[in-house]
Amino acid sequence: MKKTLYLMRHGQTVFNKRRKIQGWCDSPLTELGIKQAETATKYFIEHHIVFDQAYCSTSERASDTLEIVTDMPYTRLKGIKEWNFGTFEGESEDLNPSLPYGDFFANYGGEKEKEFQKRVADTCQKIMEEDNEVVLAVSHGAACRKMMQYWEHTSTITQREKIGNCCILKFEYENNEFKLIEIINHDFSHLSNALPVLT
Repeated sequence: MKKTLYLMRHGQTVFNKRRKIQGWCDSPLTELGIKQAETATKYFIEHHIVFDQAYCSTSERASDTLEIVTDMPYTRLKGIKEWNFGTFEGESEDLNPSLPYGDFFANYGGEKEKEFQKRVADTCQKIMEEDNEVVLAVSHGAACRKMMQYWEHTSTITQREKIGNCCILKFEYENNEFKLIEIINHDFSHLSNALPVLT
């Protein structure tokens, strides 16, 4: 039976705004991040998408985003947490090495790239083996990117598109395989104009 996974990144956080590395450490959603999640909610409503089950990472920014999108019960999973960046957590994004990161962060107490990628992919597979057909999972930017790359051999969609806040990756799941069939990046340009200017 063909199933559908909507893998979504969380809304903008304080660390996103301040350009800080945010892996296993956490920061709250900004006002814009809340509005981004509300925009994602509208997308699901307008497309008549109803979830059988919902999941998110154990990071608060993911659960806060999910709770805006749906009021259904959900399960928090460590397996779809963001990459562990070790001692670089909370530091400026300017300290990031050039892509691909590879095992750079493992040298500083973080995760190896392939181990992180497999953790995310394996967790998504376990989710889809449950008794469900349409699933929402709220995760993180690098986690979503690594899931895309893990299954790029089954997908025809380009992997180059940016994964913005509250970006939704629509995967089909059948015969133990995922296939990326759509990348939904919302236009949030109207939201920044609607926010008050802080002085």
